[in-house]
Amino acid sequence: MLDELQRRNYSEHTTRSYIRTVEDFARRFNRPPDRLGPRHVREYQAELFLKRKLSPGSVTVRLAALRFFYGKTLKKSWNIADTPYPRKNHRLPVILSQEEVARLIQAARTPFHRTLLMTLYAAGLRCGELTRLKISDIDSQRMVIHVQGGKGRKDRDVMLSAKLLEELREHWHRLRRRPKVWLFPGHHNHCGNQPIDCKTVWHACYQASQRAGLQKSIHPHTLRHCFATHLLEAGADLRTIQILLGHHDLKETTVYLHLSQRHLNATPSPLDSLPLDGR
Repeated sequence: MLDELQRRNYSEHTTRSYIRTVEDFARRFNRPPDRLGPRHVREYQAELFLKRKLSPGSVTVRLAALRFFYGKTLKKSWNIADTPYPRKNHRLPVILSQEEVARLIQAARTPFHRTLLMTLYAAGLRCGELTRLKISDIDSQRMVIHVQGGKGRKDRDVMLSAKLLEELREHWHRLRRRPKVWLFPGHHNHCGNQPIDCKTVWHACYQASQRAGLQKSIHPHTLRHCFATHLLEAGADLRTIQILLGHHDLKETTVYLHLSQRHLNATPSPLDSLPLDGR
């Protein structure tokens, strides 16, 4: 299976996820996966929902891995109708006001965490894109950040805020040892040869939200949602936001129309036009 995934140029994250799923599937029935079939997949899918309480999105990823294993690796005929993808819940993401974003950043536990949160919000980055930023990706001449190998292995450029550039320069001077490659190197002193992992970013976000006293569920992707929503409220058009976010389909970007205060408040409620008498 590994050879097949690599030959098709799947990302490292997807490759690890698919292999872990097939291993878990085989352990569940204590049999080699090539001796299992659609009946076992349906039973496994039900268990993921009922016992493990996984979300529809997580179950879909597991099913995609098993479909790949049987269809592409084992070359077995596979009736998709036997193992349909679950229907997803379409929930709107949590959005912070600009004042709340400022409180979150100011409540960061360390200067390093502050820089991480500022970079997430200023450029609308995904967590994995943030951790893989290289020093060479910061182009202060053109005032852009090069995002390499984003979702779908797509590169894109996003704006480099003047405030963020100043913060990144301070971050550079705070490092005990100058990194050669990674903008945010790992290790407890941030002097390692590998970049930080997403856990570090999650901890930075969680700790800052607790210290700021924000009563909302906040994670790194929340700041990406805030980036897009605040741009829309400031007058940016959807196509521009789509390009900055690296969305393949404009439909992905239209969700922010449901979140923008400017668009929500542009249409008054019909209640406001009713001739009601005061009490």
